Amino acid sequence: MLRILLVDDHEVVRLGLATLLEDVPGVTVVGEAGSAREALHACERLDPDLVILDIRLPDQPGMEVCRHITERWPHIQVIILTSFANDDLVAEAILAGAAGYVLKQVGNEELLRAIEAIRRGEALLDPQVTQRVLQRMRRTERLLDASAFRELSKREIEVLFLVSQGKSNREIARALVLSEKTVRNHVSSLLNKLGLNNRIELATYAVKHHIGIYLESEG
Repeated sequence: MLRILLVDDHEVVRLGLATLLEDVPGVTVVGEAGSAREALHACERLDPDLVILDIRLPDQPGMEVCRHITERWPHIQVIILTSFANDDLVAEAILAGAAGYVLKQVGNEELLRAIEAIRRGEALLDPQVTQRVLQRMRRTERLLDASAFRELSKREIEVLFLVSQGKSNREIARALVLSEKTVRNHVSSLLNKLGLNNRIELATYAVKHHIGIYLESEG
């Protein structure tokens, strides 16, 4: 039995959804909520399998509620209800952990198909739209990675890369044909520019921002 929580600030919408779902085999509406606060309380109390969530709530944006639900209760699936859909909305839904979104304007059959897809463990986000969003997110990530090294010289980036590989100053000096003193100076400069405290933090920073990929892209 798929246990569903309905979240919408309009009682008539909740009533319509409940009426639609009451005769669907294998589905039961276990509760309703008209606000973010009520929704989170209901998730805690009722532990539904699926939350059908309006994107607009009076006390908090629906996407924030979705994020809270999926982080606190990862087993609960969320379908976002919205009056419009675009790439930005899909990106928000992906980041918030939603299983998908359904336009309010769609017919009842579309919503029922979406619920059935959830029961089968399928994604509801349109593959073509999702691909565009993921490509844009990856481009943004690459730009953020590049900006992470913007203040560094080419040599400092090379030193940072070798630090991220666990190389000692002596090994770095040998690899780059530098003196150990010069390497120490570069490491000190890196710590100062990046506001970090030690080599472990330098290595973590480099890995987090994909320094290897960055160096490949720079040729």
